[in-house]
Amino acid sequence: MFIPGMRRAAVGLTALAVAAFGAVATSPEQADARPKPVDVTLLALNDFHGNLEPPSGSSGTIAGQTAGGVEFLATHLAELRAAAKKKNTITVAAGDLIGASPLLSAAFHDEPTIEALSMAGLDYASVGNHEFDEGAAELLRIQNGGCHPVDGCIDGTPYRGAGFQYLSANAFKTATGKPLMAPYAIHKVQGVKVGFIGMTLEGTPQIVSQQGVAGLSFADEADTANRYARELRRKGVQAIVVLLHEGGTQAATGGINDCVGMTGPIVDITNRMDPSIDVVVSGHTHQAYNCDINGKLVTSASSFGRLVTDIDLKIDRRSGDVISAAANNVVVTRDVAKDPRQTALINRYKTVLGPVAGRQVGVTNAAITRSQETLFGTSLGESPLGNLIADAQLAATDDEQNAVAAFMNPGGVRADLDAGPVTYEEAFTVQPFANNLVTLDLTGAQLYCVLEQQFVVGRTLYPSATVGYVVDPNGTTGTVADPCAGTRVVRGSLTLGGTTVDTAATYRVTVNNFLAGGGDGFSALTGGTNLVTGQIDLDAFVDYLTAQSPVSAPTLDRIRTTAEVPAA
Repeated sequence: MFIPGMRRAAVGLTALAVAAFGAVATSPEQADARPKPVDVTLLALNDFHGNLEPPSGSSGTIAGQTAGGVEFLATHLAELRAAAKKKNTITVAAGDLIGASPLLSAAFHDEPTIEALSMAGLDYASVGNHEFDEGAAELLRIQNGGCHPVDGCIDGTPYRGAGFQYLSANAFKTATGKPLMAPYAIHKVQGVKVGFIGMTLEGTPQIVSQQGVAGLSFADEADTANRYARELRRKGVQAIVVLLHEGGTQAATGGINDCVGMTGPIVDITNRMDPSIDVVVSGHTHQAYNCDINGKLVTSASSFGRLVTDIDLKIDRRSGDVISAAANNVVVTRDVAKDPRQTALINRYKTVLGPVAGRQVGVTNAAITRSQETLFGTSLGESPLGNLIADAQLAATDDEQNAVAAFMNPGGVRADLDAGPVTYEEAFTVQPFANNLVTLDLTGAQLYCVLEQQFVVGRTLYPSATVGYVVDPNGTTGTVADPCAGTRVVRGSLTLGGTTVDTAATYRVTVNNFLAGGGDGFSALTGGTNLVTGQIDLDAFVDYLTAQSPVSAPTLDRIRTTAEVPAA
């Protein structure tokens, strides 16, 4: 618990109090006569990603318990509201409610998720990067309603829009300089005002396709929050909450309500925020934490609806300022009754989706996970499922476009594959973005530059089985301006199909269109030439699973270190 109100006590509190309210209380009786503070409860979630049904595998557990599923989430929210004063409860979210969603939501452009969360009582949500997956116009449709401009009303009923307000203070229309969405909202509770500022991470253009953010610009999170905090104060709002789609990571030893060794962008952003901001509800990193950073309560509820953050605020009736704030991350267990309205919604959409979701497309010999192996003490190595997807993308383009290698970005691998039969729905959940495969020409020198850029952006490209190279932990890392200057990848170690790469030669390489456009910071890929767009990545994955079944996890031997391969 912290006391933001104390920050205003440094200068002349007694004089100010007398001037504003008359004589200061000098006895317990006088103190008791003061109005009691208003209790406000915030119920917060983030990074739901359309997980209407309980997620499977490791994505469906947290803190040692199975968790998630909107039928259970709605019940937990109702119980938490009942435990608090219902009329004093505000339900909020910190972005990525939609996008990268399972088939049940994505097949209907995430309308089912918006309906479900509206029905569950969501009031305000910041816009995350994945809300831009289908572009600004589609986000505005999601907010305001109307049938999809291409697919129409897929389920046969009108789409009425969100029953909550999306907020984004730092996503601006480049042409006009005006915010795309409402930047903030003011919510009154028993006469006191609570301000909510919505914030999208500034780096959205680097992790969303260029079509998704066309015509938009994104401003610094802390600077923008401070700007609108000043505006809120001018309107008499002293209790200010930022719903920020950016986050951090605590040490592995930390539990869901801990804040151990906190790192990541959230630390710097929060440190630069104005003292008038009391609470930061964050997201993006899919982590759970409950922190005090620079006198502010900073929380995150992991992902996929597995947690709800229960935040208790006490607000002074006279000043409107937050007196105290405390939070508790609550597991959305599955031992409660299902919300019948959510069950009906899920069943309605499953009926419309029909037999497509359950069609078997392959078989796995054992579970194939997306987890990355450790490289240099960090999770920057290969991934069994990531390698499998790269193999599938190469298989889809080696004949058609003479590709000799393929690379997959880790952020595009969204779920594990369980052992046994694989359905179309499961394959879709692994690769939900519908990116096109792009085959392009890169010189050997450009290939080395792409691989060096991995260490600049902190993301590993999963390579197809034709690729092999050696990494030197003592090598230097390039810079954002010049990733090619790095020496992490041992020169002469890169092979394609067992043949050493010639830096002057040209090679056909396959990636998805997100990477081809420089996504995830891989600007070196934009130097490719002779681009040919191929099939959807999901279709390539499904075809590969069908053709190669039963499928096993690939061996993780495509990226090796100098400790494994000593210098000649």
